[in-house]
Amino acid sequence: MTNDPTRPEARAPRGFNDRRARDLTAERQILTRVSEVYERYGFEAFDTGALEYADALGKFLPDADRPNEGVFALQDDDEQWMALRYDLTAPLARFVAQNWETLPKPFRRYAFGTVWRNEKPGPGRFREFTQCDADTVGSARPEADAEIIAMAADGLTAAGLPAGAYVLKINNRKLLNGLLATAGVSTEGQKLAVLRAVDKLDRLGTEGVRLLLGEGRKDESGAFTKGAGLGTAAAEAVLAFTAAGAEGRSETLDRIANVIGGSPEGDAGLEELSRIDKALIGMGVAADRAMFDPSIVRGLEYYTGPVFEAELLLATKDETGAPVRFGSVGGGGRYDDLVARFTGEQVPATGFSFGVSRLASALRAAGRDLGGDVRGPVVVVAFNSEDMPAYYGVVGELRAAGIAAEVYLGSSGMRPQMKYADRRMAPAAIMLGGDEIAAGTVTIKDLDLGRELSAGVTDNAEWREQRPGQQTIPRAELIPALRRILDAQP
Repeated sequence: MTNDPTRPEARAPRGFNDRRARDLTAERQILTRVSEVYERYGFEAFDTGALEYADALGKFLPDADRPNEGVFALQDDDEQWMALRYDLTAPLARFVAQNWETLPKPFRRYAFGTVWRNEKPGPGRFREFTQCDADTVGSARPEADAEIIAMAADGLTAAGLPAGAYVLKINNRKLLNGLLATAGVSTEGQKLAVLRAVDKLDRLGTEGVRLLLGEGRKDESGAFTKGAGLGTAAAEAVLAFTAAGAEGRSETLDRIANVIGGSPEGDAGLEELSRIDKALIGMGVAADRAMFDPSIVRGLEYYTGPVFEAELLLATKDETGAPVRFGSVGGGGRYDDLVARFTGEQVPATGFSFGVSRLASALRAAGRDLGGDVRGPVVVVAFNSEDMPAYYGVVGELRAAGIAAEVYLGSSGMRPQMKYADRRMAPAAIMLGGDEIAAGTVTIKDLDLGRELSAGVTDNAEWREQRPGQQTIPRAELIPALRRILDAQP
């Protein structure tokens, strides 16, 4: 083939993925299962358009001429800039501000949909992905946070993560704020430096974080990272706070109380977590599913109270079989400044979000692929064009019975057609030649059984002994015979 400069190269943009049935089926199953949980909790399904006015997005504001930092934007014919939504929370803020007077209060909604981010793509980091959110807007009660946490736990369980496969870790920004206030830290810049240092505990350990809380740290390459500038006593207090976690939620609260020193903001944070604990107990959410962990700081710079992060505990492997750590598969918290940027009035809100594609990938890496057993349609082999009406009589009958089916529409012979059916993961192939048509019979080849035998599957041996790999039966017995094949698939 010669290169033709006028022909474009077939390529997908960086950070955008093509997905086939396996991926789509897994994500749809997750969304269906989680949506059922959200609706059982009384949350209303909700959606917004893909585009928002750029100034309404808040996080990414326009630069001099074009808002091209973080979002994909375009200018409308009225010269206003619009951008693809980068999350599902900013559109919720706009909608609530626009419709607050007519909404039930609190407003409880869940939403899922595609979001887009104009950021540098990387491993596990895409420019287009699906999120699933649930939020309560208009309630300042800590019980609203507890309900979001319980719902997130039930949603993750419904998605395929049983108890012991994940844990929701909960912290409260007010606790660390109170501790730092007692230590004399008042500037937001220094608070943020503390949060960034603590966030590196997993990677750097206690000694590395101790340096970053102080004057700074030099890494192996000799590069120096400036620290938060805390004194020795304040740095040790922060480290003691992050290490105050215990197996039980009430025990953790007791330990935290001994560390933070009784500041007003810290006491308020303890009271909120105590009420969350009581509500979780009432809803039957044990500490092995939702625990208090003072070392969780990610997001504390923008959350205003409780913050929670869902961590995957299952052992996971990549496509080569090497161990891989997924860590967080979702998170959320209280953000009471949701609507204030539109109205100037603070409206309390709390919510949780997880990336659907990320959760599907985590389940697959843990050997729990929801899309791994996706099968294609029953394939009717096409022997010749003259018998096409008979072939379509069969697929019409199967479809009417609720069985997915298709006639092979290529121009290949028998062997390539069987290979096609196998690549489609068809449960069975139907052969209807001239002899079968004349005799009123049909031949069924059980492709599921063939795949099981080739894979060395040994369970259900007794059933397979009664299950022929290929059989010719009267046409009237076609549907029951196919049902037996379909029902035999684990």
